[in-house]
Amino acid sequence: LGQTFKVTSQEATKLSLAFSRPPLTSAEDCRKLSEDVQNAILAVATVYYWLPKGQGTTLRKMVRDATTEVVEGMIQLTETILSAPLESLSQEQLISTGGVWEACEQVSNLPRDNQAAVASALAACLGVVKDALEEMEHALVEGQDPYSDIMEDEELGFRGNRDTYWSEADRKLLSSCMGLMKASKACLKKVLGVVKAYGKADSPEQIAQLDDLADIANEISPSVDELALSMYPPMNQLAVRLNAAKLASVLKKVLEITKTSHVCPPSEEGWVQFLSGAVDHNMNKIKNFTQGQL
Repeated sequence: LGQTFKVTSQEATKLSLAFSRPPLTSAEDCRKLSEDVQNAILAVATVYYWLPKGQGTTLRKMVRDATTEVVEGMIQLTETILSAPLESLSQEQLISTGGVWEACEQVSNLPRDNQAAVASALAACLGVVKDALEEMEHALVEGQDPYSDIMEDEELGFRGNRDTYWSEADRKLLSSCMGLMKASKACLKKVLGVVKAYGKADSPEQIAQLDDLADIANEISPSVDELALSMYPPMNQLAVRLNAAKLASVLKKVLEITKTSHVCPPSEEGWVQFLSGAVDHNMNKIKNFTQGQL
């Protein structure tokens, strides 16, 4: 794959240089250039298809995304050359050529097996959840009005209406929702740690277990985002309860899959139990606070 990406990068350079200044390249040279570009792209796609599905769907998806970027980059470069007048090297052409180079260089950062691919996927999820949590913490610290950074609108008047504020009951509920979001971050951090420490991609069973973990962990960040969005005023407490229940269910599933997989030796079962308890504790409090909404 590294070799095919390298050849594609070189073909992009040759193609771009051939159409960087007059005179126009001869029909014969154009045909040769086109064939070389096509062959390079076919080689990239072929090598991707050679990667056995048994090596892991998470790894395969990452390789597919990198391959797609190279193909799309070359399409964009070709379209840019076709639509630009041949006077001098345009800014668009330079950007498109650089885009292909960048896409081709990504191959050196690709994970080499499914264990590395799943660790990379979990780290990306953790980053998104951290951001959502920080944003929510910032909104809570801002005080009573999470929209205080938005300018006053002369037509709408001052925001003296409770749609922009949290009530006392809202704030009690918020505390448990934040507990659930913190549990999400802790869960991803711990799972990432055990995947790095104990994860293996030596057998079909180990590879499949890692894929299952990545699949369910991928549901955490969208669930955290949905909960966070419903927490802003005006707060619909029932919507918050439903989103919290969805997140709690995803977290319990992640912990369950972790516990039964090879990445969780007996020495790691303590934190799985602890986090499972933390999820239940916060969810029970959310249910109690919103009982009157049902």
